[in-house]
Amino acid sequence: MSAAEFNALPAPDAVRELLACNASSAWARAVAAGRPYADLGELREVAAGAVGALTWPDVREALDAHPRIGERAVGEGREAAWSRREQSGAASADERTAKELVEANRAYEDRFGHVFLIFASGRTADEMLASARQRLRNDEAAERDVVRRELTAITLLRLDRLFGT
Repeated sequence: MSAAEFNALPAPDAVRELLACNASSAWARAVAAGRPYADLGELREVAAGAVGALTWPDVREALDAHPRIGERAVGEGREAAWSRREQSGAASADERTAKELVEANRAYEDRFGHVFLIFASGRTADEMLASARQRLRNDEAAERDVVRRELTAITLLRLDRLFGT
């Protein structure tokens, strides 16, 4: 899809397309409302800023759409396919690492109350596990900052995929 095609979509269709990139309805509405965009670069800039402007409940809405690291995303839609592709490093984990990822996910959720979110593309299961363990040492405020950065990176990657780049 080109920026011109995206700009021409009716608002509900634009929001639906954006929700594939970030499941926060507030984010999708804000980015759709910013149209028209000159190009993908401008859209990416607005999209990143919109993640930063989300309230924590809006971030949680986006987090709730993400599977745990190492768990296969369910469904046949593009979001599930993108998630499986992004987490391919975790999917190829050996038995020990896979078990430790499950344990790290559980500990993280117990500590922070939401799924462990990481920009998983290009990372191995061992790298994701090490990051989970390190982030368990963060306080709530520091971790929320990390989550926003990770969510922004995932959102921008998915925008690139949506626009075929």
